[in-house]
Amino acid sequence: MFDLENVVAEAEEVAENDLEEVVMGLIINSGQARSLAYAALKKAKQGDFASAQEMMAQSRTALNEAHLVQTKLIESDQGEGKMKVSLVLVHAQDHLMTSMLARELVAELIELHEKMQ
Repeated sequence: MFDLENVVAEAEEVAENDLEEVVMGLIINSGQARSLAYAALKKAKQGDFASAQEMMAQSRTALNEAHLVQTKLIESDQGEGKMKVSLVLVHAQDHLMTSMLARELVAELIELHEKMQ
């Protein structure tokens, strides 16, 4: 997972390469969260609910990492437009939001699979 400790706190200090690294952290952690959620759903379909719950916990951890990065970016911008908005940053935000939605829906599907068994 992306190392949150290396995220620069203030937007003024974020060089373009550093911003790209932060954005990649958002994309990587979001993608990992989504992949783990779908892997958990696959386990649930097979009736392995213990593994499904473990994978969902790992998915939550990855999503939390991505969300913390997003929060740092928002805090450093302070609503003043300090953060350079690029297409890649928008893409990373899109990844995060779709991963959050996918994880919520997968959790509901796992619950349904459990009730059906």
